[in-house]
Amino acid sequence: MLPVTFLQKNRTRLGEKLAPRSLAVVHSNDVPPTNADGSAAFHQNTDLYYLTGVRQEETILLLCPEAANPAWREILFLRETTPLLETWEGKKLSQPAARERTGIQTVLWTDAFPQIFRQLMCEMDNVYLNSNEHKRARVVVESRDMRFLRETMREYPLHRYKRLAPLLHGLRVVKAPEEIELMRKACTLTNRAFQRVLQFVRPGVNEAEIEAEFAHEFIRAREKFAYLPIVASGKNALGLHYIENNAECQSGDLILLDVGATCGLHNADMSRTIPVSGHFTPRQRAVYDAVLRAMRELAAQLRPGLRWSEWQQNAIAVLEREMVGLGLFSLRDVKKQDKEAPLWRRYFMHGIGHPLGLDVHDVGDVTQPMQAGWVLTCEPGLYIPEEEMGIRLENNFLVTENGPVDLMADIPVEAEEIEALMQQGKKHSRRLAPRMLK
Repeated sequence: MLPVTFLQKNRTRLGEKLAPRSLAVVHSNDVPPTNADGSAAFHQNTDLYYLTGVRQEETILLLCPEAANPAWREILFLRETTPLLETWEGKKLSQPAARERTGIQTVLWTDAFPQIFRQLMCEMDNVYLNSNEHKRARVVVESRDMRFLRETMREYPLHRYKRLAPLLHGLRVVKAPEEIELMRKACTLTNRAFQRVLQFVRPGVNEAEIEAEFAHEFIRAREKFAYLPIVASGKNALGLHYIENNAECQSGDLILLDVGATCGLHNADMSRTIPVSGHFTPRQRAVYDAVLRAMRELAAQLRPGLRWSEWQQNAIAVLEREMVGLGLFSLRDVKKQDKEAPLWRRYFMHGIGHPLGLDVHDVGDVTQPMQAGWVLTCEPGLYIPEEEMGIRLENNFLVTENGPVDLMADIPVEAEEIEALMQQGKKHSRRLAPRMLK
């Protein structure tokens, strides 16, 4: 749970970025429908959560630092709770509980929003509205924020409309100590689950069973997966976002795991590649060590002032060098290659990392130089179709003035350590087997 002081500071800093005579509105996400009368699990809008700490649906935050009525300078609107609603959906936030949770003193039911919003719009000249401006987003479903934007612009066409997302992105990309602590907890939970998996994996298990081992640790900690997990054995690892997780793991193959826990909606994002049989073959070990060297070399470069484009180009150079060392192509081939279709792209076809936080692919302007307080993944990989092998390693790093801090430093990554933990698991399973049969 985010401290009230942290939430208050976030709202204050956002309010200071608004132009004079402005108000800003942030909505919760919709509850996504499925079919018939079904719905998927609700996930709160992370901008709203960053400002309020509220996870409840149909919530609205209104900020208006220069409102004539001081009580209306920040207002939280909640879905009104009733005995009937609580019978079907359980407890909802009361107004006193919301005041305590958020530090916002004016907490009203949502039916009061239209009239108050109109009064404040008549006082103000500018209105900041929110939208999903992540560069990789493909928006095909109209959000609650976008419906509100369309309705407001129709009703108040003469106001000056401004984008709230860039302001929030600039705040959110630099992580506060409270957020870093939650991300450390998410990494610790991910580590605990990963070590459970290392004790469990052996030839013949199904990818789904491995996913279940992660789920066991996450759920019993009353947390969940940060994203749909990837458990990709053998040639399945060549699909970067493979999520079927339903194949039997064969002796001699590798398993690419891309899994993370979430704690307080703050995420971890880990990739590891492990041998089904408990030991890497010499060739698997050579490729594994190449990827590990790349991760360490590239992570060490993280510092304030580094530009993302420079880091990506460094990643290409490092991995191209490792590809040559692995015999995937020669330096002579590199000199003769088509610059529009470089050889490295056959074996490494994604970015070297991304911001991490409340969203797994978190918000932030990566065209700007890195700053202290950014948290980034570093995730080099090599994918060799002709060998049906994909290896990716990924840790999470905090950028500081004194160099990067590895938030996953405690998670096993050395090949020898992986093998040793897997052998311990085999001994443990043999010791338990007679009791299990009884």
